[in-house]
Amino acid sequence: MKRKSTIALPENFTVTAHTGCEKSKDNSIDSLKVGCTSGADIVEFDLNFDSQGNAVLSHNAPVDGCATLDEAFGCIAKYEKIKVNVDVKKTDNLKAVVACAEKYLLTERIFYTGIQQKDVSAVKQQTPSVSYYLNVGVDRKRKNNIEYLNSLADLVEQQGAIGINLNKRGCSEKLVELFHEKNLLVSVWTVNNRFEMQKIISLAPDNITTRYPSKLKKLIEQF
Repeated sequence: MKRKSTIALPENFTVTAHTGCEKSKDNSIDSLKVGCTSGADIVEFDLNFDSQGNAVLSHNAPVDGCATLDEAFGCIAKYEKIKVNVDVKKTDNLKAVVACAEKYLLTERIFYTGIQQKDVSAVKQQTPSVSYYLNVGVDRKRKNNIEYLNSLADLVEQQGAIGINLNKRGCSEKLVELFHEKNLLVSVWTVNNRFEMQKIISLAPDNITTRYPSKLKKLIEQF
């Protein structure tokens, strides 16, 4: 793939270390430590709730031994300026997220992804102070259709989100440009190999989520 001579990334562009980054275990405290020292700006984990309503790190139904949200925030709090992408899998007890963030002085550093349209009401009711991206499945056949892209942007605005969180296959230069014109952010997941990284960097979104943040950061430096 031919690179552009210069890439004008947004001023506040970020790299997010996906849970399990750099071949660590998904949703583990070790993953967070690795992410926080990888050069990433943001670390991500999956938020779930066990049968007692306790906040834990798990993509699927929690099992015994899951890392707790308290352990996660306690770890991240040791690293200044690292932001936290809480990828919400269930909305049962979101108030626990804010309570725990307050305990570790992280309230200004957390935001949500994983929020679909059906989840917005719960988010607004339980944790109205937390910003969130709206997860949207973009129709790849229409990712360059202006009318369609405007409808996506309108949806994101109507749902009160700060931007769209989308799969790398749904991203396009037109989508990024249109969302930026409307002052909405674009976050792309999960971009892991070099070819994908080069392609998505060239589209200049606001955030790229990857399992290999150190590789992505080095690649960005070469542009």
